[in-house]
Amino acid sequence: MEVILLERVAKLGQMGDVVTVKPGYGRNYLLPQGKALRASAANIQAFEAQKAQLEARNLETKKEAAALSEKLDGQQFVVIRSASDGGNLYGSVTTRDIAAVATEEGFTVDRKQVVIRLPIKVLGLHEVEVHLHPEVSAVISINVARSVEEAELQASGKSIQELAAEEEAAAEFEISNLFDDIGSAGRDDEDEAPAAEAEEK
Repeated sequence: MEVILLERVAKLGQMGDVVTVKPGYGRNYLLPQGKALRASAANIQAFEAQKAQLEARNLETKKEAAALSEKLDGQQFVVIRSASDGGNLYGSVTTRDIAAVATEEGFTVDRKQVVIRLPIKVLGLHEVEVHLHPEVSAVISINVARSVEEAELQASGKSIQELAAEEEAAAEFEISNLFDDIGSAGRDDEDEAPAAEAEEK
């Protein structure tokens, strides 16, 4: 299927390029999204007539996207989720979750603009791309935690696994101290018993 691109499409081409795509991709994505037109003689002629307007509109949306990208790039958003002690989430963080949390913070982000390279299934900090325009993107950080306090600790650079290891080490230290105290108390009792027996004789 041949289409004429109405905007730059990654890995496909620039605005005005006539490219061949798989029919399903063209019918289900490019045409309904307004990213392309069927490459008929009439459509190519119509595109040439509208080219200046399309380029002006593209430049305007690119400027808006660039301004938003400057504010959005490097931002960190907190997503609160329940997870196991080992830090594994019950479920995963989706593009819809990320778009919702960014929008709550005052950024207009659609879930279709969010790109998650690897599924987010564990607590911690995760980098996510936001494609604001075919030529403009931003990278944000998603801080997935069980509570706001935990998110603050993670933001300071400590991972949940490190915190769990520290807590475990502290607990083991307390237990070993407790056993040492019990052991020394037992030895004191043993020392006192022979002395008491000697007194009775």
